[in-house]
Amino acid sequence: MSKVFFASARVEKWRYEDSMPGKLERLLREVPLSAHFGADEWVAVKTHFGSYGAHRIVRPVFLRKVVESLITLNAKPFVTDTVRIKGLDYLEVANTNGINHLSVGAPVVLADGLYGNDNIMVNAGEILGEIAVASVIYDVPAMVVCSHVKGHINAGYAGAIKNIAMGGISSSHRHCGWKCGRGAMHTIGEGKLVWDSEKCTLCLQCEDVCPLDCIDFEDDTFSYADERCWRCGRCTRVCPDGGLTLPGDDKLFMKSLAEASKAVLGTFKPGKVIYINFITEVQPECDCMPAAEVPVIQDLGILVSDDIVAIEQASVDMLMKAKPLPASVAESAQIKEGDDILLKLHDKPYTLQIEEAERLGLGSRKYELVELK
Repeated sequence: MSKVFFASARVEKWRYEDSMPGKLERLLREVPLSAHFGADEWVAVKTHFGSYGAHRIVRPVFLRKVVESLITLNAKPFVTDTVRIKGLDYLEVANTNGINHLSVGAPVVLADGLYGNDNIMVNAGEILGEIAVASVIYDVPAMVVCSHVKGHINAGYAGAIKNIAMGGISSSHRHCGWKCGRGAMHTIGEGKLVWDSEKCTLCLQCEDVCPLDCIDFEDDTFSYADERCWRCGRCTRVCPDGGLTLPGDDKLFMKSLAEASKAVLGTFKPGKVIYINFITEVQPECDCMPAAEVPVIQDLGILVSDDIVAIEQASVDMLMKAKPLPASVAESAQIKEGDDILLKLHDKPYTLQIEEAERLGLGSRKYELVELK
């Protein structure tokens, strides 16, 4: 049975050791990091840089604590993510959200290059076939996965599995484009955007939210650059009237997340990856959306484990017990105490990604929760 270490967001005593950064330091000693990482070893600290307007990411102070803990081992950490908008713009997003060399104490790099197509094809499995793993993540010998627990347009729940499945895979491949990248998960094949002119009110929110400027409404008629589109689905999520849809298969999608996670983790030797889930400022949507919402639940704390399945199951178990916060979208959706908040918000069978990850041998849903005293 895997151990999942937990530190509550509550501060029992007014001292640094009981602050969230202080508790994270203590958690990283409990793991311990020295059992996974060595001197002079390069270690990727994988996170999500957020977007302009979406500032409720894993805060830079926590990333710095991870970096500092690795440096005490004489390891060589760097903070990284894959391209989600144009590369230079994404680095500016990171800087705007406070993630830079000065704030986190380590270099900040793009794992799949400035153009998002620097990757290595890896066999993923029955659903995805081959998929493009970001070259930096493919090559680096060790990784700490720092995940902001939240909702997600496609996944329903986004934690460590989503972070490395979509964040460890490039958006596109140099030759086969989005079909070999994370777009293959979004649509499971030849996904096409479908426009309903009768429902469309020409609000143009879809055009505004597209990260690659793929959408156009010349003469009030919808069109998009099919070959350039990443199939991220942001355009369909912001459509208020159902005028734009991206058909997909939820069950296959959840299973594909687990497949992609296995492909990414298969590039590491056993014991070289640990996971940190931050159940803080829990958003109804992904951090790639162009705004941050009021959190749907109160901050719960930080989880650390070397078992991706166990930490995801523990995170979901805590979310299930959480109360919806007033003045949030959870209240607007009339979600009550005892409801599965993320299921109510997204209607996605999100636990399938965890069950499939266990089936693929990535870990166990049985865990021992060790709470920091």
